[in-house]
Order: sequence, then structure tokens, then C-alpha cells
Amino acid sequence: MDQLVIRGQRQLKGEVAISGAKNAAVAIIPAAIMSGSVSVIENLPCIEDVTSLVKTLNALGAVCEFLDERTLKIDSSFVDKWEATDESVRKIRASYYLMGALLGRFKKAVVAMPGGCNFGSRPINLHLKGFRAMGAEVIEERGGEVIRLSAERLHGANIFLDTASVGATINLMIAAARADGTTVIENAAKEPHIVDTANFLNMMGAKIRGAGTDVIRIHGVESLSGAEYMIIPDQIEAGTYMLAAAACGGDVTVKNIIPKHMDSLSAKLEEMGCRIIEGDDFVEVISDGILKAVNVKTMTYPGFPTDLQPQMSAALAKAKGVSTLTENVWENRFQYVNQLRRLGCDISIDGRVATIRGVDSFTGGEVNATDLRAGAALVIAGLAAKGETHIGNVKYIDRGYEKIEFKLRSIGADIERVRVEI
Repeated sequence: MDQLVIRGQRQLKGEVAISGAKNAAVAIIPAAIMSGSVSVIENLPCIEDVTSLVKTLNALGAVCEFLDERTLKIDSSFVDKWEATDESVRKIRASYYLMGALLGRFKKAVVAMPGGCNFGSRPINLHLKGFRAMGAEVIEERGGEVIRLSAERLHGANIFLDTASVGATINLMIAAARADGTTVIENAAKEPHIVDTANFLNMMGAKIRGAGTDVIRIHGVESLSGAEYMIIPDQIEAGTYMLAAAACGGDVTVKNIIPKHMDSLSAKLEEMGCRIIEGDDFVEVISDGILKAVNVKTMTYPGFPTDLQPQMSAALAKAKGVSTLTENVWENRFQYVNQLRRLGCDISIDGRVATIRGVDSFTGGEVNATDLRAGAALVIAGLAAKGETHIGNVKYIDRGYEKIEFKLRSIGADIERVRVEI
């Protein structure tokens, strides 16, 4: 079992390059199935979720080949299966995009309920509601562990999402790309990776308009072709390094990003006392490590992202004064707080609201990542802590962060990965 070992309280200085967006990659890879031909996807992050999805596509009959570390060629012309129920499917949340892709191409799909990080109930009822509206029969088997979808034909539909679900928006958009007629998704989510997935589908010949707004219109087409596409930079990885710079102090330039995607975080960091400098493809964070308390509420894009909530908690635990952090997206995303408390953070939870009382310093200790973004929060706390911090369950962090220890060392962190016998 791997651990990250961090010797903290070092200022961070230098440049760090951001990888391709995890949340875009895990939607675009399944969407490539829709073409029945060859697609080439560039700027993929080297993370475990991508590896798991490639294994799944291979099991379905696709021929996947990495042309280099970040470029994947997918030949989906040999895909002849529509059942995806193996262990690699259950590992990650985003495997549910196989439902939309297989249903769109074959008009049938059998997909295991997805796994991923456990921070509360994350039902896929909005996905299934939308598939039903498009003419699919939905059967839940094995106590809901497997979803069976089938349709004589998929047809356009008007779908109103009760909440602006990112996953449902993408999944329904993928399926609708090859449905008969026009599908309208109202109260759609607007996140950058939704726009990225729509752009990829459009490159394959889909007719999708309105991605990035709350109404998306998809005019179904009979067939799609392959495409070459470059994935956008990862907004959440960028935000994690920005928050690390804020908490530790220093001067870090986060490059190869789209600064507009970072607006909600940049505004909060300025409110916390950091200096933010933006360029065409970078954001520079200058911090003396002395932060001010602020109040934060997570929201769908363009609001403050829930996937940066744990990392923000770690930074605010060092801020002078009392901060409140309200989680409006997932009802139980504070499971990591007990781990931060082990490092000296003063955080109390009341339902969806965390009250964070800043402390002068953290103290290193033994902690375990409870999910992907919680793991990133522990890394930030460990970087700011006195002494040595050991973080277990690194597998969660590896799901979404490419070579995190190498990137942090490049900006001055004292961090290493070690193998621990159990």
C-alpha cells in the first residue's frame, strides 16, 4: 500500500502545469463508442479513472492504443457488446456514461451501478427518468446493482431536470446525439466539461446547441464519425494547487489553464488576502500564508465547485477568524473532517454547514484519504503542517491527480511516495 509522506511548512514557489480535465476525459472516452470508428483524444490526464475506462472499452471490443502518455486512439468499430458489469466499471462513478453511449449506439445497454468516492447518496434517478422520456425501458436488476436499458427506438423528448445534475446532463446529451428527432434538456448543468463533451460530440457530427447554458438542444443524427479532440485543462486540479499556494504561502504560477474557469475560486482567494495575477493561460497566486476568514457556498457552475470544497476547508482552517462553508450539492461531503481534525484543524459540522475556526498551525500525523478530493485536502493540510504527515489510501488521490508528488516537489514541497507493507 502506498502512502504520501509530507514534511510541511515549506513555502511553494515556481510553476506547475495542469493536466487534462478528469471530468471531461471520463465522459469523452465513453462517448467515443458512439461513432463506430476511430477517434483520437489528446491531453488525457494520466490517472486511474482513465485506466479503468480504457479497460472497460477493451472488454466491450474496442481497440484502445496510447500513442503517447496523454494521447489515446480508440477504434470502436469492433465494439460488439453492450454489457459492462465487470470490476473496472464498478470502480468509478463516471462509468454511468456507458449507459448513454451504449444506448445511443445499440439501443440497449446493461451497466453495473457505478462506484467511485463515497460521500453520500448520489442516485442516478434523473438519468433514468431522461432515458425513459426518450423511449427506453429501464429495469433495475440484482437489487439495483445492475441497470438494463433497451429501446426499439430512441426519440427526442423534452426533459426537465429537477436539479442541475452534471452527470444526467452529459449522459442524456450523449444518448440524444443519435436519437430520432430533437431532445431539449432544461435546467441543464453548465460546467466546463459539459461544454467539452458537447464539443467532442459535435466534432463527430452531432448537432448540439446550448451547452454551457441551462437549455441544451440536441438534434439527433443517424450516425457519427470519429474525431480528433484535445481535452480542456482540469479546473479542479488547478484549484487544488492554487489553494495549496494560499495555505502554505509563496508564489505559484498555475499554467496551461483557462483562467475564466477559476473565477469563483480566484475571487475567494483575493477575499482571503492573496494576490491573483491572470494571464491568457495561467493564474499566479501570491500569498504570505496569513489568510482571512471568508464564507463559502458551493453551487453548480459558475458558482464555487463542490469538488474544491474539501481543499478550501483545509485552507480556511489556517485563516484568521471564523469561516462558514455551506455544501449545497452533496448532502454528506464532510466525512473527511475527522481526518483534518487529526492534524489540528478546528472544524464543526451542523448538517450541510461547516464552521471553521482558524488555528495558527497544524501538526503532522497519520491520516487516510476518504475520497478523491478529501485526499487533496489532506495533502494541503500536510503541506502547511509542522512535522511529518503520512497520508494513506493514496488510491483515491490517484483517481484524479496525475503525479501529484512530482508536481508538488517541482514547486518546493517536501513530499514523497513510499510503499508500506500491510
